[in-house]
Amino acid sequence: MLSLLTPDSTPSPKELLTFGQGDPTGVIAGLLAQNSLYTVAQPIVDLTKSDVYAHEALIRGPVGGKFHSPDALLKMAAYEDYLVDFEVACVVRALNTWKEVGNGGRVFINLSASALASTFNGHSSEEISQVISAYGVAPRSIVFEITEHEHISDVPNLIAIARILRQTGVRFALDDFGDGRSSLRLWAELEPDYVKIDKYFTRDISTSATKIKTIRSLMQLADNFDAMLIAEGIETAEDLHVLRDMGIEFGQGYFLGRPEREPLYRVNTATGAVLSESRVSILPLETSSTSKITLRDSMVLKVTPVNEDTPLAEVIQLFVEHPNWHAIPVLRGDRPVAIIGRHELLTQSAKPYFAELFGKKSCMRYANQAPRKVENNQDVRDLIGILTSVDQRYLTEGFIYTENGRYAGIGMGEHLVRMFTESRIEAARHANPLTFLPGNVPISEHVSRLIERGGHFCLAYADLANFKAYNDVHGYHAGDEAIKLVASTFMKFLDRKQDFLGHIGGDDFIAVFQSEDWHERLSGAIADFNESAKSLYTEAEKIEGGIWAEDRHGISRFFGFTSLYAGVVDSGSAHFRTASDISGAAARARQQAKRESVTIYVSKDVPGTFDDFKDLTALML
Repeated sequence: MLSLLTPDSTPSPKELLTFGQGDPTGVIAGLLAQNSLYTVAQPIVDLTKSDVYAHEALIRGPVGGKFHSPDALLKMAAYEDYLVDFEVACVVRALNTWKEVGNGGRVFINLSASALASTFNGHSSEEISQVISAYGVAPRSIVFEITEHEHISDVPNLIAIARILRQTGVRFALDDFGDGRSSLRLWAELEPDYVKIDKYFTRDISTSATKIKTIRSLMQLADNFDAMLIAEGIETAEDLHVLRDMGIEFGQGYFLGRPEREPLYRVNTATGAVLSESRVSILPLETSSTSKITLRDSMVLKVTPVNEDTPLAEVIQLFVEHPNWHAIPVLRGDRPVAIIGRHELLTQSAKPYFAELFGKKSCMRYANQAPRKVENNQDVRDLIGILTSVDQRYLTEGFIYTENGRYAGIGMGEHLVRMFTESRIEAARHANPLTFLPGNVPISEHVSRLIERGGHFCLAYADLANFKAYNDVHGYHAGDEAIKLVASTFMKFLDRKQDFLGHIGGDDFIAVFQSEDWHERLSGAIADFNESAKSLYTEAEKIEGGIWAEDRHGISRFFGFTSLYAGVVDSGSAHFRTASDISGAAARARQQAKRESVTIYVSKDVPGTFDDFKDLTALML
């Protein structure tokens, strides 16, 4: 079948018959015979170097006809049982075209596993190298992009053929990974040099935290498998900006360059502008921790269970022998059906004549037959219904720990409360539950990306003066409303494509400006809040200009309206190595703003050590 790859030839329908049983009088065979198909090239851009790295060769039919698109051609070829023949003919077109216009660069050529096997099976690397080289194209410049129209039935044979092709210098790419056809097994066994991420995961990635999470997982896989990722389907500057900032090495899509007959050898102006820009993108917020929080084995007590026929006297004796058991489960076979609480049973057993009247009775008499059951791999955050239910017996009885429904131990109610509290704290590190703004984790990640990129930015640490007094007098609900007012006011003045707002906790906010007019934006936000904050007070308090409240020493004194202060650090004022460095300097600048009674204090403070700003890190950790 290698005879099809004859240099400078256009395969005729008769020649194509050696590759299948397709009808040589069909539509596809006719298009090939008429030489109506042609190849276009779409650039693949190196996002780290702002340069064209390679091109993908794509087939096209007659312009204006219903078979112009590759999808229409492939569907007809499959209908006419001519698919393998058609694919190999497209390889011939691509090689002939690349000889004429390729300028010696890399070319990605689409080929299914079936067509690859039909073409190269049984041939040595020397034979294959000679045939490809006869087209005037070096094998080392070719990347066969494995596309799958159906399940690969013989993966070992594909791997064997790929091994021979690699000896010629040919490389491989896995196409459309994540579209449901390209499998992780094929990635692991083929060990492609490149993996092209399906456009579903890259399109609108600038607005999807879930897609960002997926791409990060693929980047980890690529690192483990020593493969390079190519993001397909890049159609906007915003998506390109995010992918660049994430560290994706290569990209392809209409924004970077459309398929053309004449290859593009330099990135277009719009692409170059995005790739050379020093500002970093504002990533969409991941609203919770990505890790599942499950019950720890150390919290599970291995209590010996009883069955439904066990007498109450035996259960009482077990409690006496094991003072640390707060409950005992009742099983039917290996499945828990009830739980007996220590406190309830021992309280009843202390009554006169209890042993004589009930000692030989079934333990089910004093069992809770609707026990709380928790699977060992269940996410604690899914158990909020237990904590908020009317039945609060789980606090004393605890719950039953199961594995696939089988008894595995019991847990204390306080453990469940503790784990849920930990899950809430972990979630708050990603998104503040009051304002839904980014928390400590995304703040640190964003500032770290800015420092690494080396672009100019200003970081403002802002909080409220006289807030404790307002909170004490008007209550926590009113205090929450004041904090939400800070958040909404800031968002009115930020450039959302360049500026970032995070909420550390309490009344502490971090604003990171990449906009050049940051001072006007920050001062505008502070002035707007300070005026709006007056509406939080009663009419009498407005007339008086504030409120009377106890200070931190318990002494009653007058406090003016709550107002915003901010300490600002310019990234260009000193070399900051970490997010902690610059955040610490901003925290000290904020304190200076309050001491000098100025709304904005711009510091030229040099980076300190972690110990220099424990007051900040205490809030952030």
